[in-house]
Parts: sequence; structure tokens; C-alpha cells
Amino acid sequence: MSKFDVLAVGNAIVDIIARCDDSFLSENDIIKGAMNLIDAERAELLYSKMGPAVEASGGSAGNTAAGIAGLGGKAAYFGKVAEDQLGTIFQHDIRAQGVHYETKPDGSRPPTARSMIFVTPDGERSMNTYLGACVELGPQDVEPQVVADSKVTYFEGYLWDPPRAKEAILECARIAHENGREVSMTLSDPFCVGRYRAEFLDLMRSGTVDIVFANKQEALSLYETEDFELALSKIAADCKLAAVTLSEEGAIIVRGEERIKIDAFEVAEVVDTTGAGDLFAGGFLYGYTQGRSLEDCGKLGCLAAAIVIQQIGPRPMQSLRGAAALEGLL
Repeated sequence: MSKFDVLAVGNAIVDIIARCDDSFLSENDIIKGAMNLIDAERAELLYSKMGPAVEASGGSAGNTAAGIAGLGGKAAYFGKVAEDQLGTIFQHDIRAQGVHYETKPDGSRPPTARSMIFVTPDGERSMNTYLGACVELGPQDVEPQVVADSKVTYFEGYLWDPPRAKEAILECARIAHENGREVSMTLSDPFCVGRYRAEFLDLMRSGTVDIVFANKQEALSLYETEDFELALSKIAADCKLAAVTLSEEGAIIVRGEERIKIDAFEVAEVVDTTGAGDLFAGGFLYGYTQGRSLEDCGKLGCLAAAIVIQQIGPRPMQSLRGAAALEGLL
């Protein structure tokens, strides 16, 4: 019997979100639509230039865990914060979602990670992330029993940036597979894929990772091609199961020769795309761990993504479970 449906492992980050126009991005050398890693000095500079902002607990895998819990699933989370104000906010928020979170903070230095997110009028988000305490996450933070008790261990590709986190993930994968569990990852960002392409492919081809989440740009970057059909055929050969999101065109689920196209849900207005891929993974993994069909998994993922992009912030304010019930998915 599994105590948890999904264990999510990631960078524990508090998002600081503000609106801006495209000229602001150009003037401040911010790559639109990407996650830009920054140091403490640049974090202070960008914060000083931000307009009115909203603080919200984020971090890719943390958002996914919150989405799973919001649908009624049993989620756990590993991620490092510091003993400071933002760390307290993060701990409170993820536990309030009903997620098991017991990773111990390490003092107040380095401080809890934060991401300055600038949202342009088209809803696109450009992230500027200071990793702070995230770099302290390592094998000592792995709770072996939690890994063993989770049907799927899910981690974000962004964890390949802080070096010791890799060791933690490989340890989680070892424990998960020894206990007959599965391991899943998200490719996170096309630039992240560019940094770690060979390592990500090795994780998939070696069987360390069973299930892969990507968007179209990440899949193309992974195989260094502009041919999407070629990328899909390659990802199908390299892992057991893959889900590739296609923005307003929905998603496609790939398993061997099988291809399942999922239509996107209609949205009234795209307000902020922060967390869209994270919530897709949350909806999909909730369905997957409940034994639902791949089509239903994809629909749950697309619904969760559609809900989160109609608000500011990466964790849905409305009831995911209620929305899924209205759509006949629960």
C-alpha cells in the first residue's frame, strides 16, 4: 500500500510576480519566456526596479505537488529553504495545501530562493531566479521511507543546476526502483535542456527516468531538431512514457507507437502562464497514480493548466477538484 501518490523534488522558491512591458525586458537584458539564473546582487537590482508585486510560493515541483493535493491526491515534497521570512512562507503554504513537507532548513544563509517573475501583456512570464538555499539540497535530505512509499517520484530538470541535488535525485531513483516505483522528470526549460542535454538523455536511456514531461520547445531542444514528429519518435524510443504540452493546442501523450492528442480547455483570458507546465504534470500524475486512462490523465493535466493561467501566481486559487468534477473527470 502506498502512503503517497507522488513525491515531488525541486527548488523551493518564493515567486515575486509583477507586470511589465516588453521594453522593460529589453532594457534589463531579461530573456523573455525563459528562466534566467541570477546572483544575489542582480536579484536586489531587479527587485528594486519591480513595480507592485505579488508574493506566492512557487518552484516547479512544489507547484506540481500542490496541484496533486488540490485534486485530492497524496503528495510529498523535498526542497530546501532557509530559516527566514520567505522560508516560513514557503513552509506554511505547501503544508497548508496538504503536502507532506519535512525537509529541514539550514540556518539563514544562504537565504531562501526567490524568483522575480515579470509578466508581459501577452501573459508570458520571464523568470529571474536566485537559487539561494536551494543549492544546499543534497543526499542528506532524502527521506528513504517517503521515496519507498511513493508511487511516483517526480523531479524538475532545474535541479541539475545546483550540483549536490543531482546526487539526491539519483539516490531517490535508486530507492524508488528498488521498491518497484517509477521515476518522472520535467525537462523544465529549453535553456536548461541546452545545459544538460547529454545528462538528460542518459537519465532516460538508462532507465533512471520512466516518465518525461516536456513542452514542444524543450522536446525540439532535447534532440536538436526543428522536426517535431522526429522529436516525438525519439522521445518515445528513449522513455516508457512522455507527455508533451503544446500551449493552446493542448498536449500529446506518447507511449511506444501510441499517440494520444489532448485538446486544450478554453480559457477566458490568459493572465499569467507561470506554473502552466507544473500544473499539467500535477493533473497528469494525479490521474496516472489513480489508474486512469492516458486520455483522462492528459485531460486532467490540460484542465489544471487552463485554470492556473487565468490568474496571477503558480498555484490555483479555485478548487481543482471541483473543476475536475464539473468536467466529469472525477
